[in-house]
Amino acid sequence: MSKRTVNPETLPAPSGYAHGILAGNAVYLGGQTALDRDMHIVPGGIVEQFRQAFSNVLTTLAEAGGQPEDLVSVTIYLTDVDDYIANRREIGRIWREMAGSEYPAMAGIGVTRLWQKEAMIEIQGVAVIQDR
Repeated sequence: MSKRTVNPETLPAPSGYAHGILAGNAVYLGGQTALDRDMHIVPGGIVEQFRQAFSNVLTTLAEAGGQPEDLVSVTIYLTDVDDYIANRREIGRIWREMAGSEYPAMAGIGVTRLWQKEAMIEIQGVAVIQDR
């Protein structure tokens, strides 16, 4: 099985990691925080950080040739689970706006801290690209 690194030019250049790995028709999407192109965590709280982090995941997936409906598993790491729960309706609306109403297997995990101190959320996933 062939394996290819996926690092979209529109995302911050990785150092010591890959944004994604395409292996066969599976895409392993590395954890994405709310980093913008200038390597800054976007302001605005959990909702805006979700939007940016999920956008980064979907950008990597698209670069590998996939679409949001190809996601089969998503893990969300959160520094404040209560804040996420309090904003779940808005976050759900953003999910549907960006990825539609199909949901993959998901997990939400509370953590004490992420790589960037300002990051409140990190999203990683796995996708299986369908023959179209």
